[in-house]
Amino acid sequence: MALFTRRVARHAIVTGLIVLGTGYTGQSTVRADSKKAKPSIVLKATPVMAFSPARMVLTAELRGGDNDYQDFYCATVEWDWGDDTRSQTGADCEPYEAGKSEITRRFTIDHVFDTAGDYRVEFRLKQKNKIVAKASTDVKIRPGIRDPSEIR
Repeated sequence: MALFTRRVARHAIVTGLIVLGTGYTGQSTVRADSKKAKPSIVLKATPVMAFSPARMVLTAELRGGDNDYQDFYCATVEWDWGDDTRSQTGADCEPYEAGKSEITRRFTIDHVFDTAGDYRVEFRLKQKNKIVAKASTDVKIRPGIRDPSEIR
């Protein structure tokens, strides 16, 4: 029995579990690592190609990870449009509480690109001045009838 207990304890340490009590019951384990799983970000533009002036709708979606991931809770949202303009929004939130505070998972915004070009749009989540997550996508704007670059 002592050999079995040592093997279980060794296995628990290797896999990041702590065995509570003196014997293995199968129900007395807890996670030793309390680090939260980080969501990933997917950024999409609709449409990805248009004629100027073009109104693009961009959506950043957080997928997977924990709903109370602290670095993403009440983060400032920054959009860098790739045309020398930026947008930034923040919110007043209640203090973070593990297991209770929920992150926002979807951010949607529109932007008008007045002139033709290839633009890299970046989405950033920030805590104070630190970027905690980012994603980017490319959009292509073709010259339209009213594009200033086409007027001579």
